[in-house]
Amino acid sequence: MNRAEFYTPGMEITPTSSALGAEVSGIDLRSLTDADVDAIIDAWGDHGVLFFRDQDLSPEDQIAFAERIGSINVNRFFSAVDGHPQIAEVLKEADQAQNIGGGWHTDHSYDTEPAQGSVLYGREIPPVGGDTLFAGMGAAYDALSDGFKEMLNGLHAVHSSRHVFGDGARGREGVTDRIGNPDAATQDSIHPVVIAHPHTGRSLLYVNPGFTTGIVGWNARESAALLDFLYSHASRPEFQTRFRWTEGALAMWDNRSTWHFALNDYHGHRRYLHRITIEGCALQAA
Repeated sequence: MNRAEFYTPGMEITPTSSALGAEVSGIDLRSLTDADVDAIIDAWGDHGVLFFRDQDLSPEDQIAFAERIGSINVNRFFSAVDGHPQIAEVLKEADQAQNIGGGWHTDHSYDTEPAQGSVLYGREIPPVGGDTLFAGMGAAYDALSDGFKEMLNGLHAVHSSRHVFGDGARGREGVTDRIGNPDAATQDSIHPVVIAHPHTGRSLLYVNPGFTTGIVGWNARESAALLDFLYSHASRPEFQTRFRWTEGALAMWDNRSTWHFALNDYHGHRRYLHRITIEGCALQAA
């Protein structure tokens, strides 16, 4: 059984797996002290993704909470909530087939300064299905052999938004009513394959199936062989945790240390969430 942790009086943090993830209880995100915020940030660094249930948040409340964590990145592709450009809509209507985020990825790795994290709030949740899977890139890196780690150190990878959000991109199939602005999909960034977490210093794998397109200095066949291995390795069940959404639940994940995957198993039901992205920084090799 996972043991509860106490970072500040009244706040109980219970890990959801040995690799990553924790549920936080005993607090209201609308009325946090500075000590509470510091404790949340510390727990976030330790667990990679935090889950809060039974939060009654207006859009203004969600923005206020996110701003206590960091500066907000206004997403250039997702439809925004009316009157609140800081909040992107993550939506699948009951009659739609394709969801958003239905594959392993990490948000904004195509940016030169990738997003620190995402804050996602559940407003309308299907009665069954619609869970989100998370995978821990620290645990995945730790499980590699010393020889393989040595090979990865010093490698860099290219990340791009073009094949996901650009004109004719596969990521836009079935969701063009919810994802737009393809002319802004011009980002190609290079990051180390193994990064040091900017705050904890932990070594992390930093490639993902959604946005990584190749290894710098390697040809397409060589890149595919290495990346396919890393993707298969990093998505193993022992590196995962799973979150079952409820209305009023909020998840905040660190985009440097985790992947996520929104399951598309709730056809015939509406699923509607509000997402805020928090600005990050340039990444350094471990």
